[in-house]
Amino acid sequence: MSIFQIRQKTSGAILWTGSADDEQTALDAMAREAGYRDYSALPDSIRSGGVETARLDMIS
Repeated sequence: MSIFQIRQKTSGAILWTGSADDEQTALDAMAREAGYRDYSALPDSIRSGGVETARLDMIS
């Protein structure tokens, strides 16, 4: 698993940070924590602005 951070592109607001297997799983986890079925169920107003998903894994 990796650590992902999801930001809203337009505002830079951090929407979610947590562990997931991949980017899509992270997007779905963010949506579920917000009370939606998955990322595709989020309102268009959130998805239309775009989101950036960054993997935050650190290599030592």
